[in-house]
Amino acid sequence: MFPERERASDETFDPSVLFIQPVYAIWACFRSCPSSCVCTRERNCSVLCDRIGLLEIPNEFPCEASFINLDKNNIKFLSERAFGTLPSLKSLSLSHNNISFITPGAFKGLPNLIELKMAHNEYIRYLHTRTFLALKKLMKLDLADCNLFNIPDRLFVDLPLLRELMFFQNNFRRIPGAIRGMLSLTHVYLETNRIEAVAYNSLQDIPNLTYLNLQDNKINVIHDKSFQDCQKMEYLFLNDNLLNELPENSFKGLKKLKMLNLGGNYIQNVSAVWFQDLIELEVLYLDRNKIIYIEEEAFENLTSLVSLHLNSNNLSTLPFEVFRPVYFIGRLYLFKNPWECDCRIEWLKEWMESYKLVRDIPCSSPSSLAGIDLGSVFFLKTPEGICLDPTEQNFTYYIPLPTERLQSTMESKLSSLISKLLLPKGNNEDLGNVTDSFDNSTYRKTSRASTASSAQNVASMLFLVYLTMITF
Repeated sequence: MFPERERASDETFDPSVLFIQPVYAIWACFRSCPSSCVCTRERNCSVLCDRIGLLEIPNEFPCEASFINLDKNNIKFLSERAFGTLPSLKSLSLSHNNISFITPGAFKGLPNLIELKMAHNEYIRYLHTRTFLALKKLMKLDLADCNLFNIPDRLFVDLPLLRELMFFQNNFRRIPGAIRGMLSLTHVYLETNRIEAVAYNSLQDIPNLTYLNLQDNKINVIHDKSFQDCQKMEYLFLNDNLLNELPENSFKGLKKLKMLNLGGNYIQNVSAVWFQDLIELEVLYLDRNKIIYIEEEAFENLTSLVSLHLNSNNLSTLPFEVFRPVYFIGRLYLFKNPWECDCRIEWLKEWMESYKLVRDIPCSSPSSLAGIDLGSVFFLKTPEGICLDPTEQNFTYYIPLPTERLQSTMESKLSSLISKLLLPKGNNEDLGNVTDSFDNSTYRKTSRASTASSAQNVASMLFLVYLTMITF
């Protein structure tokens, strides 16, 4: 009906044309592969130049390259436009080199770069404000273990899509101000630095932050409402720092938080107001602190709590009111505490038996129960149903040594034998085979007097043996 249109359609469709571009891309990628590198032949070309002893960046790369790996070489310097123009490059890795200086604009020509890895370049130390100029699509930046002490506050101003920032194992003494106002930032790794405080504005205007790792620093102060701009936070690591107390509103507003780690600090008292807003919290670590006291209803609002770690503290008792009304904890870890196994924690033993939420609670006191697991302690009660502390039950535990048991047995046998020898003649049949162990000549006399005399002699001898035993 429309022959001209059908002809045009036939002329447009040429299957061979569809394969020209991919074939050409593979051929071009392979043809321009840098010396000593390996280039893959798939459609998304990867250039592998790791571990080949490079001292500088190769002169050119295939323009179709989507991934370049330059890890574990000896590259020291990145000049301006160090990689030329690579419009298809999505990921670039320069980890484990000796980079000491990055020229501003070194990454120009990489407009579609999404991931940049530069971890373990311990000589970088300093970054210019315009180091990452033009990387407007960068989403993930790894600068871990680069010996960085500080970075410019406007370092990331050209990175509007940055989501993950890895700064762990550096020398920062404060949370870098460069992360403030990063609207797209979701993950920040700052563990193993020298950070001393979380200031009230350290995390200002980071509304999408869901993961923050500050473990293994020197943090001794957290200012009130430091996390108030992070209301989407889900994972917060503050463990292995120097915290001994927290402001009341430390975690106020963190209603999405799922995991909070405060382990390995110096906290002594747990406040009832710290966790009031954490209605979605599933895991809480308070282990390896100095906790001696937890306020009543401290965990009252933790209606989603699955796992609570209180092990390795200085807790000697734990009132039931601390957990009211939390009956739905999945696991409760309480080992390595100096527990006083008295009636105040009888409820905990019932939890152990009924809910299987906790185990391994060895008693430290009273001394009669030291080392015994709480699950094995039996609490007696008065007729009125009042619990009696183990110290009120006058428990005594005595297990004789093997030698003591042997001596007691011998004493018993000798005493029995003496008694039988002193019996009248008519009762001598009760001796049974015991007499067989003595000289039969003693019993060959027919006279009743001589028999009695002999029995007395034997009894005297046995009595002397008995006195010798109890003397030694």
